[in-house]
Amino acid sequence: MQQDASSASLPPPGGGNNAQAMSQMGFDHLIHNFDVVGWVVFITLVLMSVLSIYFIIFNLIRNTMVRSRMDRVIHTFWETPSAQEAIRFLEEQPKSEPFSKIALDAAIAAQHHSRHEGSRLVEALNRSEFIDRSLRQAVARESMRLEGGLTVLATVGSTAPFVGLLGTVWGIYHALIKIASSGQASMEAVAGPVGEALIMTAVGLFVAIPAVLAYNFYVRSNRLIYARFDEFAHDLHDFFAIGSRVDANAPAAPAAARK
Repeated sequence: MQQDASSASLPPPGGGNNAQAMSQMGFDHLIHNFDVVGWVVFITLVLMSVLSIYFIIFNLIRNTMVRSRMDRVIHTFWETPSAQEAIRFLEEQPKSEPFSKIALDAAIAAQHHSRHEGSRLVEALNRSEFIDRSLRQAVARESMRLEGGLTVLATVGSTAPFVGLLGTVWGIYHALIKIASSGQASMEAVAGPVGEALIMTAVGLFVAIPAVLAYNFYVRSNRLIYARFDEFAHDLHDFFAIGSRVDANAPAAPAAARK
């Protein structure tokens, strides 16, 4: 009876070894046992994460500033009766404000065309065509600026899971090597490499998911701003080409104010 009681109080065979093996699946243990490939994969994922976070914050600040200022810039431009005051207001806007730059390009194009009446430039392009070309270039330029960083977010979102998968495959490969060398598939032999594989998979997904969500959000946000670009550019073209906006309900400054 005493022997049975003492045997019942003993831990199950291999329990201590399994607990010690499970401790090898921690991140601290793995960070000290990475080989060259493991470090390359891990550092690559860290760099991707840093770039992703930077462009997420950068685009958030930029888009917030653009959307908060665009209505004021557009309304002030149309409601300012003096050309000098309107141009001065546009020039005072930050370099990152796109609507003021589009309006300035249209105004400069109209002034340039007016100064060259009778020249070969006017013969080759009429006023409407010249202003339209300037507006197209301005809209394309500002649209490209809004897309800054989206390529990085798309790249990180599409490739980070595969980089993590490379770490997963490498960890499983290490587990198979240990099994072959030890001759048995014990927890102690495979815990470290399997833990490395799982952590790499998790890190890859952790890096990719925010990048994909941010990319989709900013594409949608930029699409709305592009629509305002086109609307504003059409109004500018109508005004500088024929002297008034097509929208009868919209206020139009005197034609003399934009000459």
